Amino acid sequence: MSPTAMTRASGADEFESRRVNSPTVPDPLQSGVLTSAAEPLLGDAIAQTLRAPAADRASLFTRLVRDIEVFMAAHPEERAWTCTTYVGTDGSTIFRGGVGHSLVIDPAGRLWRARSHEDFETTYLRKGNVYVIDTLTPLYPQMREYHPR
Repeated sequence: MSPTAMTRASGADEFESRRVNSPTVPDPLQSGVLTSAAEPLLGDAIAQTLRAPAADRASLFTRLVRDIEVFMAAHPEERAWTCTTYVGTDGSTIFRGGVGHSLVIDPAGRLWRARSHEDFETTYLRKGNVYVIDTLTPLYPQMREYHPR
């Protein structure tokens, strides 16, 4: 059945039918998920960190994350990418991103993928009219450990 549009003839009770142009090939489906140029850089940073000696991993990953931030700041047309670093109550280094994910490097140098809220016991400190993170205690049994491929 071909698509048609009905229009009323001026002043009459008659309708005329005319063909409506419609594409014969539908537009391809597109995901609403935004990607970032930082994603492959982050994947490379994780892989490089996993290859490093355990004692060097936190400082190496810190440097690589800062490099990603500099790169992304130089490309404002991309989706913003941020990472805030914290020290966990157990001495771990915690990297919290803006989309609800965190990466933790525990004191032994193991890397963990965490959810920013569910995988930590968090205390907050009031500063003026806002609350900021005071302490983060990683809950490792709830996290996934990264392993080299």
